[in-house]
Amino acid sequence: MLIGYARVSTQEQETHAQTDALRRAGCGTIYDEKRSGGNMQRPALHTMLDALQPGDVVMVYKLDRIARSLKDLLTIVDRIEAAGGKFASITEHIDTQSPTGRMIFQILGAFAEFERALIRERTMAGLAAAKSRGVITTRLPKLPAAKERQMVQLWHTGRYTKSELAIAYAVHISTVKRAIRRADPQLPLVDLAGDSDTLNQAQQQRLACI
Repeated sequence: MLIGYARVSTQEQETHAQTDALRRAGCGTIYDEKRSGGNMQRPALHTMLDALQPGDVVMVYKLDRIARSLKDLLTIVDRIEAAGGKFASITEHIDTQSPTGRMIFQILGAFAEFERALIRERTMAGLAAAKSRGVITTRLPKLPAAKERQMVQLWHTGRYTKSELAIAYAVHISTVKRAIRRADPQLPLVDLAGDSDTLNQAQQQRLACI
């Protein structure tokens, strides 16, 4: 049986592109989660590995979706093969059952780890250079605090979805998710439009356009 595994690193990201590709490749069962690939403490990953049967094929969209280091990658594939399964990657076209395929698999894993290390190094160097020039590199809020609190209040009424609030407030849905996550229930609620339980006219018009 073809079994898919999809992963993204943060709650703001989605696995849709990966899961769509895995379904097109024939995966009947797909495990997905939002955890860092550098952390082996991933519940969905271990649930999948524990359920493997001889003949199963674990498929990922790309190597770095299942592990972010060569060591973890080899550990996971060894566990798959110990259960009598195989490993496949849609992007890299890997077959780990042959000696040549396993060698290519290890080389690609090593290059992927090297590439991530270079990206991390360049990012840190860029942040350090910006800091030395006095450039502020922290994320600026997308909404004023009062509007953010009102948006969270509307979410808690149960009358609007996160997508609807994102459209109404003209922000990305990840902004809505972050606001809800960091909301302090002790903060006073604000009424910006006279009726804090409804969207104002401009916001309702944005929703009407979809």
